[in-house]
Amino acid sequence: MEPDFSLSKARIAFIGLGLMGGSLALALRGHCARVQAYDPDGETVRLARQRQIVERASQNLAEALEEADFIILAAPVCAILDGLKALGDQVHGGAMVMDLGSTKVEIMNAMRELPPHFDPIGGHPMCGKETLGLENAEAGIFRGAPFALTPVERTSKVAKRVAEELVEASGAQPLWLDAETHDRWTAATSHLPYLVAAALTLAVPAESLPMAGSGLRRTTRLAATHPDMMLDVLKTNRENLLVMMKSLRTQFDQIEEWLANGAYEDLYRVLLLSAQKQRVIAGRRAGGGEA
Repeated sequence: MEPDFSLSKARIAFIGLGLMGGSLALALRGHCARVQAYDPDGETVRLARQRQIVERASQNLAEALEEADFIILAAPVCAILDGLKALGDQVHGGAMVMDLGSTKVEIMNAMRELPPHFDPIGGHPMCGKETLGLENAEAGIFRGAPFALTPVERTSKVAKRVAEELVEASGAQPLWLDAETHDRWTAATSHLPYLVAAALTLAVPAESLPMAGSGLRRTTRLAATHPDMMLDVLKTNRENLLVMMKSLRTQFDQIEEWLANGAYEDLYRVLLLSAQKQRVIAGRRAGGGEA
């Protein structure tokens, strides 16, 4: 990257225009030189043109990447991995490459294998909705949310600076960490909550649904996230997630034992501790996002 390269000069090409790619494209309006995009879905491309989300949208990858010097892969994790393999055949000049994937270790290993004319850095905004797709994109989704940035050894100082410019332009808060720490933390804060919501949804008897209120709806909201995206996440963060599932099972088994044995003082104590810790979590959420 040229030493004076900045976000304001960047010609950004998105690979993928779903919820996250579309939202970031909207958030970057006026902050960069140009935004263009590729998506394999014709209806998504039509909607992007209709809403003028990007200057140019195409179902042709080579066309979408033309003259781009900053490429953002905004797709499910396995699609990002496939996209990284294809970049070497499509882009021959220098370009900064960022992804928005929900896991980082496998993606960053793939970025290390990119040809030397690429300047790679990982990214993951901790925000979103359970309703995916470009039709649900909104620029404000990043406001106040943590935005993880995961460099590799070859990531230049210029790329790090431009990545921070992008995060700040979106309204998010940069959080620098290595890929291994990222995946361990998101197993606890994002991927486990999704599985808990899925399990709870399946456990609720259909006959009880007339009594379903806002508590159940809020608690099970993440279960509505489409498995097309979440299965990639679970596969690529399996080991960390298994550790967290074991920890959850230990907590739940202890609560079950106290309830079964009538150990209500112990049960009260742990529920009080849980309420106190949730207030800490809620306080962080007030200034941040949620995946």
